[in-house]
Amino acid sequence: MTTPPTIGPVEARLRTLLERGPIHFTLIDPEKSPGERAADVAQGAVDLGSHAILLGGSTGITRKGMGEAASAIRRRVAAPTIIFPEGPGSLAPEADAVLFMSLLNSRNLDLVVRAHARAAPAVRAMGLEAIPMGYLVVAPGMRVGEVGQVDAVPRDAPALAAGYALAAEMLGMRLVYLEAGSGAPAPVPPEMVREVRSAIRVPLVVGGGIRTGADARPLLDAGADVLVTGTVTEEQGLGERFRTIVEEVRRARRA
Repeated sequence: MTTPPTIGPVEARLRTLLERGPIHFTLIDPEKSPGERAADVAQGAVDLGSHAILLGGSTGITRKGMGEAASAIRRRVAAPTIIFPEGPGSLAPEADAVLFMSLLNSRNLDLVVRAHARAAPAVRAMGLEAIPMGYLVVAPGMRVGEVGQVDAVPRDAPALAAGYALAAEMLGMRLVYLEAGSGAPAPVPPEMVREVRSAIRVPLVVGGGIRTGADARPLLDAGADVLVTGTVTEEQGLGERFRTIVEEVRRARRA
């Protein structure tokens, strides 16, 4: 009988950080911020208190672009560099890990599991640490909802979201991500975050529509373990809005 896979060093590091409270991920699009520009953003974000860098966002990200950004970031920051994959073509061995995620509410089976079957051998061959995650798109969903062909979870259906999240946990996924969509006019409702958090035991990631500390605070109060921000850095850089979000995470860790 073979030994089952163990948790890798990146996931172990994130779990250790979570023992002290919520953490923050900065999402960088390597198509919009290639190479050293991605490293500049990553270094600034980590210096301000972000705990990990996610690389992803656009459709059509190339392995070359992903690899160049990951290499540049890893030369500059010690925080984990994790691929937030757009598809198998966006994988690159230069990163530390990949969120091996199933789009739970997609109508397209490729995005639920078939693409994963094609990508798994490459992930193993590249030596990437795979972190299994259930990815759930909440209305309005924005571009990810369109591309992902999802039946978006209505904002007034927290019990539905909790059911998806619990199913993901029971299937062995070690993170659950509630996604309102990049550029969403508002984040995932705190009431939904609270119900999902009460239903599951694995860490809960929340992203989409988080533009200020005032957006972040209710999500943290509701039980979000990880906040992800990307659009705010693309639109505003690492300015006051980004700083207020990270400060709210820091405050929650001190509480």
